[in-house]
Amino acid sequence: MIAKLTGLVDQTGEGYVVIDVNGVGYMVFCSNRTLNMLATASGTVSVMIETHVREDHIHLYGFADEAERAWFSLLTTVQGVGAKVCLAILSVLSPDNLVQAIAAQDKAAITRAPGVGPKLATRILTELKDKVGGIALGSTTAALEGEVGGADGTNKFADDAVSALVNLGYGRSEAFQVVHQAAAKHGDGVTVELLIKDGLAELSAHG
Repeated sequence: MIAKLTGLVDQTGEGYVVIDVNGVGYMVFCSNRTLNMLATASGTVSVMIETHVREDHIHLYGFADEAERAWFSLLTTVQGVGAKVCLAILSVLSPDNLVQAIAAQDKAAITRAPGVGPKLATRILTELKDKVGGIALGSTTAALEGEVGGADGTNKFADDAVSALVNLGYGRSEAFQVVHQAAAKHGDGVTVELLIKDGLAELSAHG
Protein backbone atom coordinates (compact mmCIF):
# COMPACT_ATOMS: atom_id res chain seq x y z
CA MET A 1 0.00 0.00 0.00
CA ILE A 2 1.48 3.34 -1.09
CA ALA A 3 1.31 6.00 1.64
CA LYS A 4 3.70 8.64 0.28
CA LEU A 5 5.46 9.53 -2.96
CA THR A 6 8.59 11.62 -3.36
CA GLY A 7 9.85 12.54 -6.80
CA LEU A 8 9.65 15.04 -9.65
CA VAL A 9 6.52 16.46 -11.23
CA ASP A 10 6.44 15.01 -14.75
CA GLN A 11 3.14 16.53 -15.88
CA THR A 12 -0.14 17.89 -14.57
CA GLY A 13 -3.65 17.70 -16.00
CA GLU A 14 -7.21 18.38 -14.96
CA GLY A 15 -7.49 16.78 -11.54
CA TYR A 16 -4.25 14.81 -11.64
CA VAL A 17 -0.47 14.95 -11.56
CA VAL A 18 2.12 12.45 -12.74
CA ILE A 19 5.03 12.11 -10.32
CA ASP A 20 8.25 10.56 -11.58
CA VAL A 21 9.79 8.42 -8.85
CA ASN A 22 13.13 7.04 -10.06
CA GLY A 23 11.85 6.70 -13.61
CA VAL A 24 8.40 5.33 -12.75
CA GLY A 25 5.48 7.70 -13.36
CA TYR A 26 2.62 7.54 -10.87
CA MET A 27 -0.71 9.17 -11.78
CA VAL A 28 -2.10 10.82 -8.65
CA PHE A 29 -5.53 12.45 -8.39
CA CYS A 30 -5.49 15.64 -6.31
CA SER A 31 -7.50 18.63 -5.20
CA ASN A 32 -6.89 21.92 -6.99
CA ARG A 33 -5.17 23.15 -3.84
CA THR A 34 -2.58 20.38 -4.00
CA LEU A 35 -2.24 20.62 -7.80
CA ASN A 36 -1.51 24.34 -7.59
CA MET A 37 1.18 23.66 -5.01
CA LEU A 38 2.78 20.96 -7.15
CA ALA A 39 2.54 22.97 -10.38
CA THR A 40 4.62 25.79 -8.90
CA ALA A 41 7.11 23.55 -7.09
CA SER A 42 10.66 23.19 -8.29
CA GLY A 43 12.76 20.12 -7.69
CA THR A 44 11.70 17.16 -5.59
CA VAL A 45 8.17 17.11 -4.15
CA SER A 46 6.42 14.87 -1.64
CA VAL A 47 2.72 14.07 -1.41
CA MET A 48 0.76 12.04 1.10
CA ILE A 49 -1.12 9.20 -0.61
CA GLU A 50 -4.38 7.31 -0.10
CA THR A 51 -4.47 4.13 -2.17
CA HIS A 52 -7.88 2.86 -3.28
CA VAL A 53 -7.88 -0.68 -4.61
CA ARG A 54 -10.92 -1.88 -6.56
CA GLU A 55 -11.56 -4.93 -8.72
CA ASP A 56 -11.05 -2.94 -11.91
CA HIS A 57 -8.51 -0.30 -10.91
CA ILE A 58 -6.01 1.05 -8.41
CA HIS A 59 -6.27 4.80 -7.83
CA LEU A 60 -3.82 7.00 -5.96
CA TYR A 61 -5.09 10.18 -4.28
CA GLY A 62 -2.50 12.76 -3.25
CA PHE A 63 -2.53 15.50 -0.63
CA ALA A 64 -0.37 18.48 0.21
CA ASP A 65 -0.39 17.68 3.93
CA GLU A 66 -1.68 15.31 6.57
CA ALA A 67 -4.66 17.54 7.41
CA GLU A 68 -5.98 17.33 3.85
CA ARG A 69 -5.54 13.55 3.80
CA ALA A 70 -7.36 13.23 7.13
CA TRP A 71 -10.26 15.25 5.76
CA PHE A 72 -10.41 13.06 2.66
CA SER A 73 -10.69 9.96 4.85
CA LEU A 74 -13.32 11.58 7.08
CA LEU A 75 -15.44 12.91 4.22
CA THR A 76 -15.62 9.47 2.60
CA THR A 77 -17.38 8.14 5.72
CA VAL A 78 -20.42 10.20 4.75
CA GLN A 79 -22.95 8.33 2.60
CA GLY A 80 -22.95 9.64 -0.96
CA VAL A 81 -19.49 11.21 -0.72
CA GLY A 82 -17.00 9.48 -2.97
CA ALA A 83 -13.41 10.32 -3.81
CA LYS A 84 -14.38 12.69 -6.64
CA VAL A 85 -16.70 14.71 -4.39
CA CYS A 86 -14.07 14.76 -1.63
CA LEU A 87 -11.51 16.29 -3.96
CA ALA A 88 -14.08 18.82 -5.19
CA ILE A 89 -14.75 19.91 -1.60
CA LEU A 90 -11.04 20.09 -0.79
CA SER A 91 -10.54 22.15 -3.95
CA VAL A 92 -12.80 24.95 -2.69
CA LEU A 93 -12.23 24.66 1.07
CA SER A 94 -8.91 24.23 2.88
CA PRO A 95 -8.85 21.97 5.96
CA ASP A 96 -9.11 25.04 8.22
CA ASN A 97 -12.04 26.37 6.19
CA LEU A 98 -13.77 22.99 6.44
CA VAL A 99 -13.49 22.94 10.23
CA GLN A 100 -14.92 26.44 10.33
CA ALA A 101 -17.76 25.64 7.90
CA ILE A 102 -18.81 22.55 9.83
CA ALA A 103 -18.58 24.33 13.18
CA ALA A 104 -20.77 27.12 11.77
CA GLN A 105 -23.07 24.63 9.96
CA ASP A 106 -22.45 26.70 6.83
CA LYS A 107 -24.29 24.85 4.07
CA ALA A 108 -23.56 27.55 1.49
CA ALA A 109 -19.81 27.02 1.89
CA ILE A 110 -20.09 23.26 1.31
CA THR A 111 -22.34 23.62 -1.75
CA ARG A 112 -19.65 25.71 -3.47
CA ALA A 113 -18.06 22.37 -4.38
CA PRO A 114 -19.19 20.97 -7.77
CA GLY A 115 -21.47 17.97 -7.29
CA VAL A 116 -22.55 18.91 -3.76
CA GLY A 117 -26.20 19.90 -3.52
CA PRO A 118 -28.10 21.19 -0.47
CA LYS A 119 -29.19 17.70 0.69
CA LEU A 120 -25.68 16.25 0.56
CA ALA A 121 -24.23 19.38 2.19
CA THR A 122 -26.72 19.03 5.05
CA ARG A 123 -25.77 15.36 5.49
CA ILE A 124 -22.06 16.25 5.58
CA LEU A 125 -22.60 18.99 8.16
CA THR A 126 -24.82 16.79 10.33
CA GLU A 127 -22.67 13.66 10.28
CA LEU A 128 -19.32 15.40 10.75
CA LYS A 129 -20.33 17.98 13.34
CA ASP A 130 -19.17 15.84 16.27
CA LYS A 131 -16.12 14.41 14.48
CA VAL A 132 -14.06 17.45 13.54
CA GLY A 133 -12.13 17.40 16.83
CA GLY A 134 -10.10 14.47 15.51
CA ILE A 135 -8.73 16.46 12.59
CA ALA A 136 -5.41 18.28 12.81
CA LEU A 137 -6.30 21.97 13.05
CA GLY A 138 -4.40 24.98 11.85
CA SER A 139 -3.92 28.14 13.89
CA THR A 140 -6.91 29.86 12.29
CA THR A 141 -9.46 27.39 13.58
CA ALA A 142 -7.75 25.78 16.54
CA ALA A 143 -9.52 28.24 18.82
CA LEU A 144 -12.86 26.99 17.49
CA GLU A 145 -12.29 23.35 18.45
CA GLY A 146 -14.09 23.82 21.75
CA GLU A 147 -16.79 25.93 20.11
CA VAL A 148 -18.09 23.44 17.58
CA GLY A 149 -21.27 22.98 19.57
CA GLY A 150 -21.91 26.72 19.73
CA ALA A 151 -24.00 26.77 16.56
CA ASP A 152 -26.61 24.32 17.88
CA GLY A 153 -28.19 26.63 20.49
CA THR A 154 -25.86 26.01 23.43
CA ASN A 155 -24.53 29.55 23.18
CA LYS A 156 -27.55 31.79 22.62
CA PHE A 157 -25.64 35.08 22.57
CA ALA A 158 -23.22 33.79 19.95
CA ASP A 159 -25.99 32.29 17.84
CA ASP A 160 -27.94 35.56 17.85
CA ALA A 161 -24.84 37.57 16.96
CA VAL A 162 -23.93 35.23 14.11
CA SER A 163 -27.49 35.44 12.76
CA ALA A 164 -27.38 39.23 12.93
CA LEU A 165 -24.12 39.39 10.96
CA VAL A 166 -25.44 36.92 8.38
CA ASN A 167 -28.54 39.08 7.96
CA LEU A 168 -26.21 42.00 7.27
CA GLY A 169 -24.76 40.10 4.34
CA TYR A 170 -21.68 38.40 5.80
CA GLY A 171 -20.94 34.72 5.23
CA ARG A 172 -21.95 32.35 8.01
CA SER A 173 -18.46 30.85 8.44
CA GLU A 174 -16.70 34.21 8.72
CA ALA A 175 -19.41 35.53 11.05
CA PHE A 176 -19.09 32.43 13.23
CA GLN A 177 -15.33 32.85 13.49
CA VAL A 178 -15.29 36.51 14.51
CA VAL A 179 -18.18 36.10 16.96
CA HIS A 180 -16.55 33.18 18.76
CA GLN A 181 -13.23 34.98 18.88
CA ALA A 182 -15.02 37.93 20.49
CA ALA A 183 -16.83 35.62 22.92
CA ALA A 184 -13.53 34.07 24.01
CA LYS A 185 -12.05 37.54 24.52
CA HIS A 186 -14.89 38.89 26.68
CA GLY A 187 -15.70 35.76 28.68
CA ASP A 188 -18.57 36.05 31.17
CA GLY A 189 -19.09 39.74 30.43
CA VAL A 190 -20.24 39.11 26.89
CA THR A 191 -23.52 40.41 25.43
CA VAL A 192 -25.13 40.03 22.02
CA GLU A 193 -24.54 43.72 21.30
CA LEU A 194 -20.87 43.44 22.20
CA LEU A 195 -20.42 40.38 20.01
CA ILE A 196 -22.05 42.10 17.05
CA LYS A 197 -19.99 45.26 17.57
CA ASP A 198 -16.69 43.39 17.81
CA GLY A 199 -17.67 41.10 14.95
CA LEU A 200 -18.48 44.03 12.67
CA ALA A 201 -15.23 45.74 13.57
CA GLU A 202 -13.20 42.64 12.74
CA LEU A 203 -15.07 41.95 9.50
CA SER A 204 -14.77 45.57 8.39
CA ALA A 205 -11.04 45.57 9.11
CA HIS A 206 -10.58 42.62 6.77
CA GLY A 207 -13.19 43.70 4.24
